[in-house]
Amino acid sequence: MTETFKVLILDDEYHARKLLSEYVSKLPFLEQVGTAANVFEAMDVLRKEKVDIMLSDIQMPEITGLEFTRSLKNPPTVIFTTAYSEYAVESYELDVADYLLKPIAFPRFLQAINKVVGRKGENKVQQQVVDREEPLPEKAHESSIVVKSGYKLYNISYDSLLYVEGQREYVTFHTTKQKITTLYSLKDLEEKLPSSQFVRIHKSYIVSIRCIELIDKNTLHILDKKLPIGGIYKDALIKVFEERV
Repeated sequence: MTETFKVLILDDEYHARKLLSEYVSKLPFLEQVGTAANVFEAMDVLRKEKVDIMLSDIQMPEITGLEFTRSLKNPPTVIFTTAYSEYAVESYELDVADYLLKPIAFPRFLQAINKVVGRKGENKVQQQVVDREEPLPEKAHESSIVVKSGYKLYNISYDSLLYVEGQREYVTFHTTKQKITTLYSLKDLEEKLPSSQFVRIHKSYIVSIRCIELIDKNTLHILDKKLPIGGIYKDALIKVFEERV
């Protein structure tokens, strides 16, 4: 059974606390045990709860996150979050796990959490996010893929799928009828989609081979869309495309 890590969020800004709470909720092995707008509220949580990870802002009224961390006899593992890069050296003197500069993107948050929980690579953590938020069958049907977006399940036929666009921790399926955005790893999707029908052309795109209309230098045309071709993918793309001639 996966170990659960208890998390405390300390930040004097409401929106910062809200964003970090959303990030924590995405990971099945994290459990948020409290949020605090100041160190006094944080102390109260630490007295009442076992805390494994504290996500702490640095610049706060009265007592900074640095001062608060120094004051703790047995502090939890600390990840500092701040808008000010000048605190980086001082924070690492406290042997903190990581130092995140605001605005914090989810992939960077994942990287910091990986350091704490001892997992290797971002993809392992990201896969657990998928497992929790949108469990997908290995094969709904050999000619389609099932994805979950919100509370809806979509059965996307490979014949209707034009291309997939990666957007940080999300992907958008562009079909002949609609666009469907869902939480998914583009790398995992590349392994899942049949290589006989789909090919990676860029760090952000996977396309349907049969829907390719034109390859013009470093640009690929699908219907009325022009997609960039990444240099490391071009040779494989040309080979796959020419094999169909």
